[in-house]
Amino acid sequence: MRKFTATLLLILAGASLSWGQMYVQENLQFKSPKVPQYVVFAGDTVRFNRSDLYERMDRELIAFTYSHTNSILMLKRSERVFREIEPLLKLYGIPDDLKYLMAIESNLSPKALSTAGAAGLWQFTKTTGREFGLIIDNEVDERYNIEKETIAACQFLKRAYDKYKDWMTVAASYNAGQGGISRRLADQRQKSAMDLLLVEETSRYMFRVLVAKMFFEKPELFGFKVDQFEKYPYHPPKNIVTVSGPIENLVDFAEKNGCSYFQLKEANLWLRDSKLVNKAGKTFNIIIPSDK
Repeated sequence: MRKFTATLLLILAGASLSWGQMYVQENLQFKSPKVPQYVVFAGDTVRFNRSDLYERMDRELIAFTYSHTNSILMLKRSERVFREIEPLLKLYGIPDDLKYLMAIESNLSPKALSTAGAAGLWQFTKTTGREFGLIIDNEVDERYNIEKETIAACQFLKRAYDKYKDWMTVAASYNAGQGGISRRLADQRQKSAMDLLLVEETSRYMFRVLVAKMFFEKPELFGFKVDQFEKYPYHPPKNIVTVSGPIENLVDFAEKNGCSYFQLKEANLWLRDSKLVNKAGKTFNIIIPSDK
């Protein structure tokens, strides 16, 4: 019995050693992508030919490779989210690459809510959301309406580009606000936010957006692979119901339109209550989701 136990322990120890060796060898194969000579972002060429630019880019490449716990989910969500967002960016004259701001802002989660109270894919605060025309109250929060929040984001980005004529500075202003970036550009006598001394969050933000572009275009460089069939598909609405009055009970409304209350609320995250009083008589388009 003792001999058998000793033999078993030796076998298990050997197996553990083999697994440990396999694990180490496997992980040694994963390396973050090398810093490229440049990245073309929104038509602008961003080069890393200064040591500080190189090192800042290198840091975010490493962070995306080893620290981003939502990487697979973002890749899976990208098909659905980008399919909805891209036509709106094009319609409002915003370069397609600006969609990668959403990856940094919300991990492409339409339900995202930050500790500071910013909400939705584009992470608008209540103040900024209302400034750009979003309705935000106890019944309706259009920061969760993908179409309307994207239009608001396009308006912000277009206004910022008209001011700065530089998309990386626009990205910095999305994080820090146009007022703060404009003051720092003037105080430090620079033309681009890439050359500013900024708080760490904003300084890193620009490089994180550049890395996000690389990540979604070539995830295999970061050690990730999601096949096309694994991505969450976009299903067009079965119907869109326009309402300008109250809805007393959204459960009844969902049933009447051939879906469950859960499906209705998932497709219309901006509906924040179980009813829609709509005292102001505003017009809303309510998505009736596909059965798929």
